[in-house]
Amino acid sequence: MKTFRIAFVVFLLFVSFAWDNAFGQKTYKIKVSELRDKIAAEWIGQMIGNMYGLPHENKYVAEPGPEKWPYGYSKSLDKLKKYEGAFSDDDTDVEYMYLLQLEKFGSEPSYTQLREAWIYHIRDRVWLANRAALGLMHFGYTPPFTGSKELNPHWYQIDPQLINEIWAVTAPGMVNYAASKSDWAARITSDDWGVEPTIFYGAMYSAAFFEKDINKLIEIGIKALPANGRFTATAKEMIALHAKFPSDWKAARQEMAQKYYVNEPQMTKTIWNANLNGACAILAMLYGDNNFQRTLDLSCAMGFDADNQAATVAGLMGVINGMKGLPENLCLPIEGWKKPFNDKYINITRFDLPDANISDIIDRTLKATIDLVVSKGGKLSGKPGNQVLSINTEAAFNPPLEFCLGPLPQMEINKPVDFNFYTEANKIYNWSLVSGTLPAGLAFNNGKLTGIPTTSGYSKVTLQLDNGKQKISRDFNLLVRGTNIAATADTILANVRELNDKVLDSCWYTFGKPMYAKTVEVINDGITAGEGSVFYSLAAKTKIPKVDYYGYGWKTPQKISMLALHTGCLEEFGGWFTSLNVQYLDKAGKWTPVEKTSITPQFPETDIVFYQPHFVEYVICFDQVETKAIRIIGDAKIEGHWNKYTKQVSGFTSVTELSVYH
Repeated sequence: MKTFRIAFVVFLLFVSFAWDNAFGQKTYKIKVSELRDKIAAEWIGQMIGNMYGLPHENKYVAEPGPEKWPYGYSKSLDKLKKYEGAFSDDDTDVEYMYLLQLEKFGSEPSYTQLREAWIYHIRDRVWLANRAALGLMHFGYTPPFTGSKELNPHWYQIDPQLINEIWAVTAPGMVNYAASKSDWAARITSDDWGVEPTIFYGAMYSAAFFEKDINKLIEIGIKALPANGRFTATAKEMIALHAKFPSDWKAARQEMAQKYYVNEPQMTKTIWNANLNGACAILAMLYGDNNFQRTLDLSCAMGFDADNQAATVAGLMGVINGMKGLPENLCLPIEGWKKPFNDKYINITRFDLPDANISDIIDRTLKATIDLVVSKGGKLSGKPGNQVLSINTEAAFNPPLEFCLGPLPQMEINKPVDFNFYTEANKIYNWSLVSGTLPAGLAFNNGKLTGIPTTSGYSKVTLQLDNGKQKISRDFNLLVRGTNIAATADTILANVRELNDKVLDSCWYTFGKPMYAKTVEVINDGITAGEGSVFYSLAAKTKIPKVDYYGYGWKTPQKISMLALHTGCLEEFGGWFTSLNVQYLDKAGKWTPVEKTSITPQFPETDIVFYQPHFVEYVICFDQVETKAIRIIGDAKIEGHWNKYTKQVSGFTSVTELSVYH
């Protein structure tokens, strides 16, 4: 009878477990010791993937990598010996920086706080969307504007996939929370479908603490994505390719690369494309069949930006299988090491990020995880050494209350205004105008500015944001401009009138070729983004200093007191002014400087590439002049570059629009 009762209780427990899993559990439980083991394997797995994949970065494009496995650490082995431990790279260093912010500000730091961390710690060694976001941060913008399609021309690149796993690692079993927070964080650098692989990974990482089947995890990742999202369709296609070629990963890779690289639209065709590299990772996981070594080698062999997908996938495999799933030879690649990577994480990439013991990073991440889980309705129980963490799987992520700072409305007298101060991150909160007077003709309603301005000039207003618990306010200085007369000019003035295509093609440029306009004629067409919107004053190959100017001429005199320069996308090797002045043609036909010039916002404090923002506007005010011609003039930056052909390119500037106002 006793045996029967025990069997019956076990049966009821099994039925209860099956019922909960079939219809969704509200609570998961995990031993803290197991949680730490999985967090440890995630950090060490990422480090393995990052350093293992580095020698294969951008190496295999036309064809996949050779099936001469295992690849091994290759060139990274020398660095491992040099630093006597793991070394930082962009697949782990930003996440380590984010860990510091969790410790400093709590489980949900704000965009503003993360921006401050970027500006302080990240001073070089960033590329693509990360570099573009950093430049916009220095300009004064906060996320999500730093990742928006309108301002960050690299919004579709791989960047957020490699720096945001920590948001899911600290939210085990909280799949919806992890996916939403990963989406929110990805928008620091990216937008639209460029953030979707990050959401996908966020859901998988969170679920992997309780689910080992890689196929089920991929399905969980897909369910977290927008139903009609681009990467949703891509992920499903990778599953179909695996089914079509169950034992031929190269055939699947060929079809994938043909569609998402060879036939990718020119504006988003790069080897760093987020959708493309996300597809590579899914194929690696499917063909890897939960074998760490095989999955790691496949992540490299799939090619393109291989080290990033290798790190992310290896970190996920770590969460799934824990430390026992990490091959010892990869954790201890140097003779004499007793702990994974000698228990050292050496910072070689970020300003003022301290070196650390890997075990310390793991313990700090564990604490951040427990703090977050408890703050979201979870519970820590049991005695030390045998503690259990109960997790509220229905926890939701609500973005911190804050103003997100981006471009103010570009308003012109007698033209309709329809402008949102809010973003999706703070749209859910209440907005109100608490002081100041709006420009005549405009109205403000819950974050939206509408109407037709009737008077030019500046108007200072204070807006308030509240979420029912707290209120914050911020001042804004709104500008209504006069009429833009650039389009009425009889002549466009410029020292370079046509883009030198041959020179551009010889360079290491990183934007879709349709972005570049053929001639300077685009600078007064009213279009500041998209295909054919950006003019580069790229001429001959020469190292001599270069001065650029842009302006307009009219047959009859014009009264002018304001110009607005809207810059375009910038390259690693230049594209920006290092100085800027305004000159007008006086009655004697001589170019003369205007008086009392002010530029808003101010030019970057340095001409270093990492401070330069893409697609921003500088408003230049001065004492009114009456003239038949006016121009901006300044020095074009000549930036050094590793590419031998790019090194020979002269300085140039990037402009989308130059506006002129009475």
